[in-house]
Amino acid sequence: MSVPEFSPARPPAPAPVQPGQQPVQLKVLHLEDNEGDHALVAAHLMRGGIEADIHRVETESALIEALADDDWDLILSDYNLPGYSGLAALEKVRSLGKLVPFILVSGEIGEDIAVQAMRNGANDYLLKSNLARLAPAALLAIEANRTRIAKQRADHALNRSRQQLRELAQHLQTSIEQERAAIAREIHDDVGGALTAVKFDLAWMARHAPTPEIAERVAQALESVNHAHEASQRIMHNLRPAILEQGLVAALQWMTDRFGKRTGLDTTFRTSHESMQLAPGVPLVAYRFAQEALTNVSKHAQATKVSVDVSQAGGVLSIEVTDNGRGLSAEDLAKARSFGIRGLHERAETVGGWVDISSKPDGTTLILSVPLSGPENGFIDRLLPGLDGDIGSLDHDDPDDPTAWGKL
Repeated sequence: MSVPEFSPARPPAPAPVQPGQQPVQLKVLHLEDNEGDHALVAAHLMRGGIEADIHRVETESALIEALADDDWDLILSDYNLPGYSGLAALEKVRSLGKLVPFILVSGEIGEDIAVQAMRNGANDYLLKSNLARLAPAALLAIEANRTRIAKQRADHALNRSRQQLRELAQHLQTSIEQERAAIAREIHDDVGGALTAVKFDLAWMARHAPTPEIAERVAQALESVNHAHEASQRIMHNLRPAILEQGLVAALQWMTDRFGKRTGLDTTFRTSHESMQLAPGVPLVAYRFAQEALTNVSKHAQATKVSVDVSQAGGVLSIEVTDNGRGLSAEDLAKARSFGIRGLHERAETVGGWVDISSKPDGTTLILSVPLSGPENGFIDRLLPGLDGDIGSLDHDDPDDPTAWGKL
């Protein structure tokens, strides 16, 4: 018993070819075991204004061979074939990556099979007893397929553009870290050496000062050298934090304590682990995230309290920076030149992580989450081998400041 043709809502079919209008040229592959039905399909295509170069095949092997040998504008397929089916043919076509429009043309087809065919990628289905709309359905399927291909190409181009932008951001982050390391080395080697020489000279002058006035001036000069020394330590630490050699947890705790002393804010540091085994590159990204978040708190939040929480659970490292400040408005986040938050997102992506923001009028929370396994981990240090070693090899003599290069 034949089932009435069922079809979901479709756009209006193309207008039929008018007398005198040039017929549409199409290359059609027809999967059909009945020569009479094949001739009937060809006649309906011609009647609908389609001049089809139509090729008939009956078996799966012939279908595969035809798909390999030529490009087709349209595939028409019977549903019931000896030892084969239209759904199997559709699956084969799509598995080969062919985006050719595919229409089922069958003597009878159930509604459930028709729906399944559409879900599997068929463009349409028709009953052989109702081929009047074969040509319009074919033209509509071809047009819809062109639109789909154009969209796929546009999506591919957009994804490629996003990937290139992500790679550029990673490259910029890497270049920044490389430049910071180079500047820190120069400060250590050149500025540190010069300050050491000046201190030796001043010490000699203090021992040989002929008058108390000169000795006092020498003492003032020594004090200025000590201030320069402290400034150099601070600059080196900001450029390339050598404290990371002691582990991320120790570095973040030191940063939080120093932030509280410098700003006068009530700061709290909590951690679920005293030490963590992290992939190369992750500690630096996590440290910079916390550094940027705390800087934003001191500049914009108008907060009195801030907390830094470090945890590791379920294979994910999480760093949460929370303040009780004025919060971020939607306008703040939407600013065209709001590069701080954007920079946090870009930096997190270099190690496969992400940043979440929760802000209310009574405070803001920034959370960095980094999976502890994945190809992205260690991106920066893979591109900059030995970067940590260059700065980590500096001397650390001051127990109160792990960024020091040695007493002058």
